[in-house]
Amino acid sequence: MASNQFILGIKAGMSIAIGYFPVALTFGLLAKTAGLSIFETTAMSIFVYAGAAQYMALSLIVLAVNPLLIVFNTFVVNIRHLLMTASLNEKMQPDKKWIKAIVAFGITDESFSVLATSVKGKISSGFALGVNLIAYGSWVLFTFIGHIIGANLPGFLKAAMSIALYAMFIGLLVPSMKGNRKVVLLAAIAAIIHFILFITETLSTGWALLVATLVSAILVEILYTKRRNSSEKMYSKKEEV
Repeated sequence: MASNQFILGIKAGMSIAIGYFPVALTFGLLAKTAGLSIFETTAMSIFVYAGAAQYMALSLIVLAVNPLLIVFNTFVVNIRHLLMTASLNEKMQPDKKWIKAIVAFGITDESFSVLATSVKGKISSGFALGVNLIAYGSWVLFTFIGHIIGANLPGFLKAAMSIALYAMFIGLLVPSMKGNRKVVLLAAIAAIIHFILFITETLSTGWALLVATLVSAILVEILYTKRRNSSEKMYSKKEEV
């Protein structure tokens, strides 16, 4: 029974594996052009396994940012995973803690979406492990292949790939901004704060990015909370009338 659930999980996660192909391949390629060895690049995907956060960490590595700041920044970017795993834990069937810990490690935005929507009722650990394994394995494998491809690129293409790193960030940000004012406002405030910190040289690159991310998130959340509360008050007054 458990093996059947595991196989079903692998089948459900195949779409994630296919989707990871271009992103992980590009990461491996960019990591090579940034100067990381194939061991370092693959190890990052094995131990960090964080998609966009790996791209961000790569850009900070290129800028020679303090490693501790890179860790802080990736933690902030991935803090949503605490909420995702906590939410998913409520849907999981009872199991040993160490098994749930393995499942939690493999949770990404994509695997969370699959697990949260493809199963009615409680999710078995076997199914979750199947989804995570195929997704995780594909990410690591395509990262490795991407680095090998990067090692064989002509010199002028390696130099041009440094621009692709920033293009990738834009490609990740723009789709989420469409029709979402909150994301637009968040990105705008973060950009303004980072720009001010950069031109005034108040903080180093790593600290500036961390502060801009945290302050913009707090400000936007306070703004939207006040807006929601005022809307609820207006609605309650209308009902009373």
